[in-house]
Amino acid sequence: MKARPKLTHTPYAGPTRPFTIGLSALDPTRWIEPDAERDWYLNEKRALAAARLDEVFRATEDSLPAQEECLAALVAHLKAHHPQHMHAPSLTDETLSPLLRAGMLVQDDLVIMMKRDAGWSIAAAHLSFPSSWSLAEKFDRPMEEVHEHVPGFQGGTRNAAMINRIFDNLAPGLPAERFNWSINWKEKLFHPETGRNDDAQPHEAVVRVERQTLTKLPVTGAIVFTIRIYMDPVTAFRNHPDGRRLGAALAEQLEGLAGDQLRYKGLDTQRDRLVAHLRQDTALENQR
Repeated sequence: MKARPKLTHTPYAGPTRPFTIGLSALDPTRWIEPDAERDWYLNEKRALAAARLDEVFRATEDSLPAQEECLAALVAHLKAHHPQHMHAPSLTDETLSPLLRAGMLVQDDLVIMMKRDAGWSIAAAHLSFPSSWSLAEKFDRPMEEVHEHVPGFQGGTRNAAMINRIFDNLAPGLPAERFNWSINWKEKLFHPETGRNDDAQPHEAVVRVERQTLTKLPVTGAIVFTIRIYMDPVTAFRNHPDGRRLGAALAEQLEGLAGDQLRYKGLDTQRDRLVAHLRQDTALENQR
């Protein structure tokens, strides 16, 4: 495997705080961001689909038109902007569901949201790289239930209402983007288990960044929610030209997390140790 690019996205160093929606407009030409790691991601996807398909793919029967529209949109996008990445054995395999075929083209996970009586729900998903959640638990459930354990996003909260309004008002051709981050202790793409590890050493921490996009499909009206995973060990800050600032910014955001937010992220025990480690590294950088 080639050396992976590090610190591609650093949302913890920006103005958006954790547990906020933080949505911004996205240039449609930037929908997908393939990079040198593409083969590694796609090999992982193929292996997971072969060994544990029921864990990484689910779809309702009525999602098929949206799956087909998603596949067509993704193929058109890749042809226009990344034609070198149009070669995938699964693309012409019509025995596979359209969303499975689409997911085998890109490093991103693909989730199709459809409007139900209960609200916007996960109608189909090719989710190979979950960040501490299970597709089986969230599939075919509305967003308020999907987020029922996320502080500040439970049903009845302002954020929950805003998400539904955003989904309702999202227009075709005007996609949106947001980022999320968490702390894990292993560099692994398939990570359905909790990120908690109270025994790990601070230098073992890995910042897991999710680049998420929302795209409204013009024909079916479904929404394609993409999730692209980036992983950066905290040790990467030491060798990065802007590492001192980035490490300090991560420490500041960690310090700003409330108790329920820390517990949700599995950091209520590790937060202070990790912050001290990041601060120490920053101090050492200042002395150089």
